[in-house]
Amino acid sequence: MNMAVTAPPAEVVVAPAGLLARLQALPPRNQIGLGLGLLLLVAVLVLLPMWGRTGDYRPLFTGLSDKDGGAIVAQLAQQQVAYRTEPGGTILVPASQVYDLRMKLASSGLPKGSLVGFELLDKPSLGQTQFNERLNFQRALEGELTRTITALADVSDARVHLAIPQQTGFFREQQKPSASVMLHLRGGRLLDRGQIAGIVHLVSSSVPELQPRAVSVLDQTGKLLSNNHDGEGAGLGLDAQQQQYKGQLEASLARRIEALLEPVVGTGNLRTTVTAEIDFSQTEQTSEAYAPNQGASAAQTLRSHVVNESQNAANPIATGVAGAVSNQPPVPAQAPINGASAPLQGTQQGAAGAGSNRREETRNYEVDRTVRVTRQASGEVRRLNAAVVVNHRTSTDPRGRSSTAPIPDAELERLTQLAREAIGFNEQRGDSLRVISAPFVKPVVEETTLPVWQQPWARDLFSSGAVPLALVLVALIIVFGMVRPALRAAYPKTVVVDERVPAGATLSEVVGDTPALPPPDIFGLPALEAPIDATKLEQARMFAQGNPLAVANIVRAWMNGEEPTVG
Repeated sequence: MNMAVTAPPAEVVVAPAGLLARLQALPPRNQIGLGLGLLLLVAVLVLLPMWGRTGDYRPLFTGLSDKDGGAIVAQLAQQQVAYRTEPGGTILVPASQVYDLRMKLASSGLPKGSLVGFELLDKPSLGQTQFNERLNFQRALEGELTRTITALADVSDARVHLAIPQQTGFFREQQKPSASVMLHLRGGRLLDRGQIAGIVHLVSSSVPELQPRAVSVLDQTGKLLSNNHDGEGAGLGLDAQQQQYKGQLEASLARRIEALLEPVVGTGNLRTTVTAEIDFSQTEQTSEAYAPNQGASAAQTLRSHVVNESQNAANPIATGVAGAVSNQPPVPAQAPINGASAPLQGTQQGAAGAGSNRREETRNYEVDRTVRVTRQASGEVRRLNAAVVVNHRTSTDPRGRSSTAPIPDAELERLTQLAREAIGFNEQRGDSLRVISAPFVKPVVEETTLPVWQQPWARDLFSSGAVPLALVLVALIIVFGMVRPALRAAYPKTVVVDERVPAGATLSEVVGDTPALPPPDIFGLPALEAPIDATKLEQARMFAQGNPLAVANIVRAWMNGEEPTVG
């Protein structure tokens, strides 16, 4: 039996055709959500490449003073450069701009630091006194010397103090200038004697009439590095060069022992240490020895020969007061000192032609003399102390089990003899050498496996990729939480059509061939050009909901093999 089914009239709803019209037809709530989501998505897409370009910051300057830091920050703000500040006077900028900013700031004279050089004299003052001029020149000279000294690789900071007295012509003895240099060395660095002498020579050559012995050089611990004050700094300990020589000597002796004993006991089974006591004192001795000429026939050297001769005439001219007494010959001396005296002017008889002669001769000969100057060498070894530890010997039995045993005393004695010959052992000097056998304790290294999130590479990856990942996650939330629901609302799945089903029409006439829907886009929505409101599938659903009795008759006809009709 055929039943006529009359479809009820449906409400006519006309869907807009264009995308803009569909969006305008949305409720205000959906429009606001869609607009806000699009704005946030655009912001995320803009921030993501900006973070990848400026996220890596590198130090621009470190250890800046507050004055220099403020000047540099002002310059960066003026140039619109992003920066960060950290404790300790550190300013961070994007890694791609570090070197460009350093050159730009250097052209502006930043950082200036607390040092001033000869640029202090570029702006003279009209009311400047002579004292101020001299003081500014001294400050400028100190600043230039400090800059030059801090340019050394081993010096991180320095200060120079100059004492330049005022020269005047009213004093007979003028006071000489002096200088003091305070060095702050880098960690683990030492200056050798040549470097210290170079600093002293640099300072003394920069100041007129400054002698090198008037320059004092100290390090950050207060230790006097320069030793040029006429022996005043002697006895304060070993200098850097002496310590280096002592260390090299000890290391050389230790290597000799290891090179000789390691082939016997095996590599890694020997530990050696050598301590040397070295005398760095310098002694100079001068001696003179006088020795007489040996033997009568020994060769003699004549140093001087002096001969004095005098002769008196026989008839001297008479002088004095005329008279009998004056005409008489002189009387011989009555009191001779040694023996009889000789007549001065002949005999008492006044023999004619008699006179007196006198001759003196002096000969001086050289005496043998030996001058000996002895200088004792510096760096003489006073004593050597050496200690050698040999590991126990390891043996393996046929079953593969390992065991250790001390080295026999006879073998230790042979090793001791070899070590003595290696270092030049001298018992009279007081040297000592000790060789013992002891088991070496192997350090137990506990392997700790850190979790993946605590690995250094994971931390670096997280610190560099956390923000980009967070931005991507925010973008996904915006797309699927705000944009996609708004687009779904613009394209509803159910559409009410204004059509009536004719009486007596078959199901195939009502439903027909259902066309295949176009593939959804990336958001799960159908293509915009798909006519969703004209699908016959929706018509069949609406027909089944409005005419349940007709649907039951159609199903019964299908089960009986008849052609179902709607009537």
